[in-house]
Amino acid sequence: MQSKLRQINLPLFVIVAEGFLSRLSFGLISFALPLYATRLELSLTEIGFLIALNEAAAMGFKPIMGWVADRFGLKRSFTAAIGIRSLVALLLAFATSGWQLYSIRVLHGMSKALRDPSASALIAEQGGKKAIASAFAWYHTAKMVAGSLGKALAGILLTLTASNFSLVFAFSFLISVLPLYTVARYVRGEESPQTETNKTSKVAEAAPSNQEEQLSTHATPNTPILLPFTILNFLISGTAEMLKGLFPIIATKYAGLNEAQTGLIYTVSTLVVMFSGPLFGWLSDRGYRKLVLMIRSVANTISSIIYIFAPNLAGITIGKLIDDTGKAAFRPAWGSLMAHISSFDKKRRAQTMSWMILGEDAGTVAGPIFAGFLWSTWGLPVMLGGRVLLAVVTEVYATFLTKSLDKPSRGRRTRLHRRSLIRRVSRWFRRKRV
Repeated sequence: MQSKLRQINLPLFVIVAEGFLSRLSFGLISFALPLYATRLELSLTEIGFLIALNEAAAMGFKPIMGWVADRFGLKRSFTAAIGIRSLVALLLAFATSGWQLYSIRVLHGMSKALRDPSASALIAEQGGKKAIASAFAWYHTAKMVAGSLGKALAGILLTLTASNFSLVFAFSFLISVLPLYTVARYVRGEESPQTETNKTSKVAEAAPSNQEEQLSTHATPNTPILLPFTILNFLISGTAEMLKGLFPIIATKYAGLNEAQTGLIYTVSTLVVMFSGPLFGWLSDRGYRKLVLMIRSVANTISSIIYIFAPNLAGITIGKLIDDTGKAAFRPAWGSLMAHISSFDKKRRAQTMSWMILGEDAGTVAGPIFAGFLWSTWGLPVMLGGRVLLAVVTEVYATFLTKSLDKPSRGRRTRLHRRSLIRRVSRWFRRKRV
């Protein structure tokens, strides 16, 4: 029994468990908060702004929080973010006005801006080089499942407590604060930047010439390399999230399904994600990362076509399953790609990831807004057709971008060739002297 426990990656298990409990907690909040806002007599426009304020604040603070995570340590930053998220849930239990809700949502966005890059960097550090995609797959699968369970649990609690929102928020606080001790106890802290630098210099001095060539091939990229990948994440996330919040309307108003049938589709979709996420992580770790990344755009395209031509229970169900399968495929592959790019400069790993994740936040905000504009202006078929077009453009861009990682740039190849030539000439002269 002890040998089996030793084989478990305990720090990674703790991070995944934290992701599950935190998303379970905020699944409760995401279901109850809009209802509580209506009780406080906020208008629909004010409620929409309240929901979006969290992501907007996260976008603004994320580059700064990435620097904070690198400066003060990934583990400390991750633990602090968990504490702030728990505080958010506790404050909601005592909020009695609209301005208080807005302030708490800004605080939530700040915690998200600190938590996302530090959590991703910790998974990249402790997930294992040969199983990074699988680590991200388990993490995001746990979060997606917990989000659905949290919303279902919130409905049950509100029914049993006669819509006692303070009690639901307090219960959410208790769930979110549970992982604080385990993260502080079992997640390993990273080495100091000075120790990391000393180790790197010693390895470089002891490395043979062929390893030097390999290290120079993966030289630290300059900052502009992050922008293309941030744009890629924006395109993928924006296209995928175009239907966020609109799917229930598509299912009930366009396809004519009732609420029970729509809820059943969500349940089946959650079960599919539970199994497909780890599977795609396993495939990505075995050299199929490009294929797994492509599944997201393919899923967006196929699901949109099915929604247009099969507006019935079977068609909407199949389209939703394909859509969520694409999301499950994207998370581990993208996590592996972030880990690869951020490994070029580990002292700024969280900053690198914060910029790459920033595109996802922007896409999550812009996608539904763009979809709502297309739908209200030209109708649902045009909106879904636009989603197909964006998916195709995104796939072409992703193919071009990922190829650039497979081989060094022309200038870098020239420098490598020049260094190799100088080394060969110097060796020839040393042999002649002998």
